[in-house]
Amino acid sequence: MPGSEREQLQRRTIRVLVAAQVFAGAGFFLGFAVSVLLARELTDSESLIGLPVALAVAAAAVAAGPFGTWMGRSGRRPALVTGQLIGALGAASVVLSARAESFVLFCVAMCAFGVGNAANLFARYAASDLPPADQRGRAISSILLAMAAGAVLGPNLAEAAGGLGDELGVVSEAAPFALSALLLAIAAAVIAVALRPDPLLAARALPADGSPPGGPATEAEAVSDDAVDAHAHGADQPLRWSRMALTGAAAIVLANLVMVSIMTMTPIHLDDADQSLAVVGLVISLHVAGMFLPSPVTGVLVDRVGRLPVIAASGAVLIAAGGLALPSSGHDTVLVIAALVLLGIGWNFGLVGGSALLTDSVPLAARARAQGRADMAMGAAGALGSLASGPAMDVGGFGALAVFGACVGAGLVLIALRAGLFEQPAAEAT
Repeated sequence: MPGSEREQLQRRTIRVLVAAQVFAGAGFFLGFAVSVLLARELTDSESLIGLPVALAVAAAAVAAGPFGTWMGRSGRRPALVTGQLIGALGAASVVLSARAESFVLFCVAMCAFGVGNAANLFARYAASDLPPADQRGRAISSILLAMAAGAVLGPNLAEAAGGLGDELGVVSEAAPFALSALLLAIAAAVIAVALRPDPLLAARALPADGSPPGGPATEAEAVSDDAVDAHAHGADQPLRWSRMALTGAAAIVLANLVMVSIMTMTPIHLDDADQSLAVVGLVISLHVAGMFLPSPVTGVLVDRVGRLPVIAASGAVLIAAGGLALPSSGHDTVLVIAALVLLGIGWNFGLVGGSALLTDSVPLAARARAQGRADMAMGAAGALGSLASGPAMDVGGFGALAVFGACVGAGLVLIALRAGLFEQPAAEAT
C-alpha cells in the first residue's frame, strides 16, 4: 500500500468514524440525559435512582475486554457494529420497560445500552490504526470531537423526542430512548457499510518498517488468510505490558476515576445549595465541553510535544481542578464551573495522551487486546468512582472528593515523570 494510498484510506476511515460517532454520540447522550428522570418514574426508592446508570457504566467496562479480544482476531468493524446494535436493542428495551412499568427490566435494558458506549469509545482506537505515530494523537482527537458534537446534539433532542410518548404509550421520559435506538442503529449501519477495508486488518497488511508492500487496495486481497491466522495466533499469546504501556493505561484509568468521582456528586453539591436545575445543567454542559472540545489542541500537543508531557499536564490540571473545588460551596457557581471545566480538560489530556502512548507501546498483533483491557479498567474505575463518591461525600463533603482528585492528579504527574526517566520504546509505524 503506497504512502498516498494509505493516507487516502486513513482520511476515509476518519470520515466514516466521525459520521458514525455523531449519530452514536447523540444516541447515547440523549438516553443518558433522561435515564435518571425515567428511573425516578419507575421506582419509589430514591436510593435506587442511580442504579441503572451505574449498571450501564459497569456493562461498558465488562464488554470492553471481550470487544478488544474480538477485534484482535477479526478487526474493528464486527465488534463496533455489534456494540452499536446491542446499544440500540437496549434503548428499544428501555421503551418496553417503560410500557411495562418495570424497573428491573429497565436496569437490564440499561446494561445493553451501556455496551453501546463501549463501542463508542473503541472508535478512537480504530482511528489510530493506520496513521504513523506522529499523527495518532490528532486521529484519536478527531473521534472525541465528533463525540462532542453528539453530546451537544443528543440532549437537545430530548424535549422534542419526549413528545412521542403518547404515540408510544410511555411516559415522556422514556420516549427519547426510541430515538436513541434509531440513532445507534444508523451508526451501526454506517460502520457496517462504509468502514471498508477494516483499518486494523489493513494496518496488519503493512510491513513493520512502513514500506509499501505493493498489495491491492481491497481488504479481502490486502489481508491474506495466512496473515490473519498469524495475527490471531499472536492474540493467543500472553499479553506483556511494557512500562510505557502501563503508563498509558494508568493515565486513562486514573483520569476517568477522578472525573467520574467529582462529576457524579456535583449536581448534589449544587442542589444542596438550592441552585436551580438550569444552573446544574449549565455546569454539567460546560464540563462536557471541557471533556471533548479541547481535543484538536490536545491531539496536536500529544503529537508534537509528546505523550508523557501531556499525561503529566493531565495530572497538573486535575490538581488545579481539585484545588478550585475544595473551597467552593454550592453557592460559588463560577468557582464550581471553573473546577468542572478543568476537570473535563484534565480527563481529555489523560485519555488522548494515554490512548496514544498505549497504542505506541504494544505490538500490533496484541494491540486491540491491550486496548480492551485498558478500557475495561477505565470503565471499572468509573463505576467504582460513581459508587464510592456518595459515601465519600457523606463523610467528608464535596471537599473530600476535591482532595481525592488532587491527590490522584499528583500521582499521575509522578507516574509520567518516572516513566520519562526511562527510554521510550520506538513507536510502531503501523
